[in-house]
Amino acid sequence: MARILAIDYGTKRTGLAVTDPLQIIPTGLATVPTHELEAYLKAYMETEEVEAIVIGEPLYPDGNPAQIHHFVVGLARKLGKLFPGVRIAMQDERFTSEEAKAAIRQSGAKKKKRQDKGLVDKISAVIILRDYMDSNLGQ
Repeated sequence: MARILAIDYGTKRTGLAVTDPLQIIPTGLATVPTHELEAYLKAYMETEEVEAIVIGEPLYPDGNPAQIHHFVVGLARKLGKLFPGVRIAMQDERFTSEEAKAAIRQSGAKKKKRQDKGLVDKISAVIILRDYMDSNLGQ
């Protein structure tokens, strides 16, 4: 089996998460500046086998597309062309940032760590990946 990679896209920073090769455990991978995302993914895909990329779909609570939705759709198209053998999927990411902040608070992290926006992005990517796995892999 190959890994599944998740993306929590942001205009400044992008959080990444990945499963183990058996697709059992989602883990935070990195937070990268968004302008470096493509280069980071190319380098990662050269060393790891990835079967699917799941991109968090930014939606408002009412289900309508959020302001950055068109950027995410563009990213999905671009990644589909860059990695033609890799399945590209979208996963609803509503409330993942709030869930990530709550998880960080509950972990007992110090104040400075709780304010780390990059950590929130990475944990949000883990939540996106977990939700995708729950709804698509029957776990």
